Order: sequence, then C-alpha cells, then structure tokens
Amino acid sequence: MSKRKKLPGAILLVLITAVVTFFITDFFSIVLPGGSVIISRRDFEQYREVAKLLAIKDILMQNYVDKVKPEVLMDGAYKGMASALNDPYTVYMTPAEFKEFMEQTAGSYAGIGIVVSADKEGNLVVVSPIDKDTPGAKAGLKTNDKILEVNGHKVSGKDMDKAVSLMKGPAGTYVTITVLKAGQTKPVTIKIKRETITLKTVRGEMLQDKIGYLRMSMFDEHTYDQFKSELDKLNAQGMKALILDLRDNPGGLLEISVKIADTLLPKGVIVYTEDRYGNKEYKYSDAKYLGKPLAVLVNEGSASASEILTGAIKDHKAGTIIGTKTFGKGIVQTMQEFSDGSALKYTVSRYYTPNGVNIQGKGIMPDITVELPKGFNSITVPRDKDTQLKKAIDVLESQINKK
Repeated sequence: MSKRKKLPGAILLVLITAVVTFFITDFFSIVLPGGSVIISRRDFEQYREVAKLLAIKDILMQNYVDKVKPEVLMDGAYKGMASALNDPYTVYMTPAEFKEFMEQTAGSYAGIGIVVSADKEGNLVVVSPIDKDTPGAKAGLKTNDKILEVNGHKVSGKDMDKAVSLMKGPAGTYVTITVLKAGQTKPVTIKIKRETITLKTVRGEMLQDKIGYLRMSMFDEHTYDQFKSELDKLNAQGMKALILDLRDNPGGLLEISVKIADTLLPKGVIVYTEDRYGNKEYKYSDAKYLGKPLAVLVNEGSASASEILTGAIKDHKAGTIIGTKTFGKGIVQTMQEFSDGSALKYTVSRYYTPNGVNIQGKGIMPDITVELPKGFNSITVPRDKDTQLKKAIDVLESQINKK
C-alpha cells in the first residue's frame, strides 16, 4: 500500500483516538501503573470547588489551639452550606438529628412516654406523662418529679437531650430512673419497661348542641387514622356541626393534611405545588365529604400543613375560619438521606391554595378575627375564657338553627 493511501487512515485513527481520549478524560478517571490517577475534567472541576474547604479543614486540624474532630468540622461545613440559602427549612441533619426528626414525623418511638423539661433551678423535671397508659404513667411518674439519674448516669436540665436519648430504646427493654418525687426528700429508683409510644395528635369531644370538637396538634403518620376514629365517634353521637382546632399546629406531613381535607371538602382542588421549572402537581378531593357546618380555629402558630387544610376550606367556602392570621409557610420540603444516616432537608416547591394563592410570609386571614384574652394562649386558656372557641360555637349554632 502506498504512503499516499496510508495517510487518510492514519489521520482518521488519530482523530478517533483524540475524540475517545477527550470523552474518557472528560467523564472518567484513569488509574495509572504505580497508583497515580488521571482524574476526569468533571472531577477536577469539583475538586477546584472544594479545594478551599479542604485547605481550611487541614489548617484547623493541624493548628487550632485545641484538638479538633474532623467529623465536627465537616458537619459544620455541611450545615453552613444549607444555611447559606437563608431558608430556615433547608437544613443538614447529622445522623442523630435525622433519627430524632424521623421519630417526630413518624409519631411513634420506643420509650417510657413522658414529657420532660428544665425548671428554673436547672433540674430535669417531668412535665407530664403523654397518656395515662404509658409506661411512665403506670410507673407513677407525675408532674414536677425530678429525674436525677438515668441508667446510672447523672442528668439535669442542661443535658436534657442526653437524658431523653437514654430513656429511649428498643421496646421490651428496661430503663432505670432515679427520681425525687414531688414533695419528697429521699430519691427512689424505678425500673420501667420501654414500650412503643404512639403520640396522640387528635383529641375529640362533643360540646353543647351536638357540636363536635376536634383538636389536632400536628400532622404525623398516625394523625389521619386518629382523626377518622374521633370523627366517626362524633358522628355516631349525632354530631350536627364540627369545630376543627388547628391553633398552634405547626404542620407536618403534606399527604396527611390532604387526606383530612378530602374528608371535609367537596370535589375539587385541595392544593397544588409548583417547582422552579414550572412543574405543577395537583391534589384533589372526591365528591364524598362531611357536609355539615364547619368552623376552623387558627392562630399565628398554625403553619404549613395546617395552612394547606385551612386554605382549602376557605377557598371552597366549606367552613368559617376563626381566630388570628396564620403563620405563613407556603413552601414544601423533601428529604435526601445519605449512606451514613445523615440527611438534607431542602425546599423543592411552593404550594398554592385552590384559588392560586401562595401564603409564604403572608399567612391566611381568618373570616372572623378574634383575639384571646391577654396573658393566654390556645393551650393555657380556660374553656370559659376561650373567646375564639365561643365565637365558633355561636357561628355554628346560628347555622344549625337556620336548617
């Protein structure tokens, strides 16, 4: 074959080799004999972005006045990246923080079922058992009992998280608590068997004139089932109207709020979300619904999933909203879990009420504004001074009498 004929083939081979090399080095790293690595352009660009971070880590590890744990520095860096967005709902969580977060949204955990707090003297005290049937309640723990030790570890109000962590554990195992009972001078040691504790987020009762009352404290995985159970009880008692109390309900799971809205609303849009690319996702209610006079109590502590439910009821004119302006959280978060058990919770979309209103930073104005007496909140206000509840009863009685 002549040199003239060989030349085009050689040129083509060089071009193919160059193209293949470009794409390989652009997307893949190559390990050379002896352990050296040719990194891809993509990896190189990523390295350039984090080079300063790694340099700062090395400086602090080697020169900081006290010994530093590398994981503390890296967790701080991850948290800083999330906080740079100035979005309080976008957060990096360590494995321990993520575990606690998931327990809260799951609505259940294994422990002894008590609420604790720090008193003015820094003692760790029992606020109350969550329910009369919890292990803590059955063991005789009561309000203002001081917890001195948990499994032999001294505890106080300053290390409340540590004490709570020690009291939790697998269901069926035991925890030993040393307690100074309220009004006593000698501590006692109690051995308590841990159980799975399901938080009660919905409480119901029948008020005057067959007006049902449901108070909802949050939207966790068990809230819909509890809501449905309490609603069925009220209907069985001949309920004519319903008060839904969402005051100081910080929200929770979007899908649970939607399921409850579906029970209360006629056919139509409950809520829709929109992401940065303009993609919309709609949630609908079917034609089956409560069909009775409804009043919803809200305040500045009613947020997120509470506002989704409130906004849908208001836009559908399915009930009367009473109280004060809601918090104003109109954004939706999702979760990315990592292999080490940590996670990133970040905002992915905004949500809109059926009428296309985004309430982020604005809140929802009630149909009827009513303030509580000064010095009270929705938790501490006595029933006979609860002006918001009284207004809801008046509104519903008027609607019942019109029928």
